[in-house]
Amino acid sequence: MTRDQLEHAIRAACDVSNDTELWIFGSQALLGEFPDAPESLRASIEVDIQPKNRPETVDAID
Repeated sequence: MTRDQLEHAIRAACDVSNDTELWIFGSQALLGEFPDAPESLRASIEVDIQPKNRPETVDAID
């Protein structure tokens, strides 16, 4: 996953959850701090996201 792909996932999760703040977990969270992280740290194609203010909408995020 690239930083651009992560940003796309974040925008989509915000739209689906109707929340403007999210928690990002797992290895992809590193892309927030290190957008050019080594390939070995960006191997996962999934990102774990939790809406911060509307946690009940987490199941709507796919």
